[in-house]
Amino acid sequence: MYSHLKKCLQKEVLKSNRAFSWMRVIHRAWKCPDRRFYFWFRLWGYFFKAKKGFISRYAKKKLIKLNREYAIDISPLATIAEGLDIRHFPGLVIRPDCEIGKNIVLRQSITIGQKTRGDKGKTVIGDNVNVGANSSIIGDITIGSNVTIGAMSFVNKNIPDNHTVYTRKEMELISKEA
Repeated sequence: MYSHLKKCLQKEVLKSNRAFSWMRVIHRAWKCPDRRFYFWFRLWGYFFKAKKGFISRYAKKKLIKLNREYAIDISPLATIAEGLDIRHFPGLVIRPDCEIGKNIVLRQSITIGQKTRGDKGKTVIGDNVNVGANSSIIGDITIGSNVTIGAMSFVNKNIPDNHTVYTRKEMELISKEA
């Protein structure tokens, strides 16, 4: 878990291939407000998933506060690989049973959620996925790697690798190989 934390901070906060340094990470998080969210999100997420009593409960409270501050709702139980890139924060919702791969780009007002409150299963999203604004990814589905989801799309079906998906005016989901 610690190596995952370092990889995430390297990619999202440092944004360079130089050797990892906690001093450099803290400096970047302090000086660059756009990277501050990633620093705290990854750090509190690390402590929450450590499941060590008080520190885990405290980290969960801090994650909830961070979500409120940025007007988003990312569950602490969601698994997100390194390379998270949120272009616009407001309105982003990610469900608890979600596995997201490397290098995902998310824009404002995206919902990655459940069909119903007691929905079992999970949403799996591959590597190098780009999701347009105001899109909804709902249900127990799998989205492959190298997928682009257009703005204002509603996705409730599995999407294979290397596809571009968008919803037409007539509410028909179109999937084309990239």
